[in-house]
Amino acid sequence: MSLEKQLMDRAGGQCELCGATEGLAPYQVPASPDSSSDCQVLLCPSCLGEAEAPTSVNHWRCLNDSMWSQVPAVQVMAYRQLKRLSAETWAQDLLDMLYLDEEVKKWADAGLAAEEDDSEPTLDSNGARLLEGDDVTLIKDLEVKGGGFTAKRGTLVKGIRLTNNPKHIEGKVNGVQIVLVAEYLKKA
Repeated sequence: MSLEKQLMDRAGGQCELCGATEGLAPYQVPASPDSSSDCQVLLCPSCLGEAEAPTSVNHWRCLNDSMWSQVPAVQVMAYRQLKRLSAETWAQDLLDMLYLDEEVKKWADAGLAAEEDDSEPTLDSNGARLLEGDDVTLIKDLEVKGGGFTAKRGTLVKGIRLTNNPKHIEGKVNGVQIVLVAEYLKKA
């Protein structure tokens, strides 16, 4: 049985990410352990065109359903797309709900690590590298402009998000999403 036929049978003739039925093609998931059908997904032209760099944010809301697939390759693709879209609140919420087996998570993270660029890292006040999802503590009182309050020294900010600027991070303080200067933070 051909690879494409195996994928068509497994996927029921639909894109394994969005459910479209036209123009389906096999896609080898990057950083796969092998080239078998277990490491490939069947994608429509829309998903295939944005497999490595999603731009049509609303198209990817389909991951709400496909992330629950029992097929590890589909889980890996859903996880990677959600990570790439994690600046969107809905994508981060889905990512927070997604569970992957340890082996599948390693595979998914391996593909993302290969994509990382050499951009300047975000460092805290002690020079420790801050990563997406880290918890940090404020090292000084910070007046929140437009928020009408002061974020006090010692406040714990959980699950930070990195921004395009390596000197800033986003986090919630007093239930308000704000941008914080990394040099006033300490990794918790």
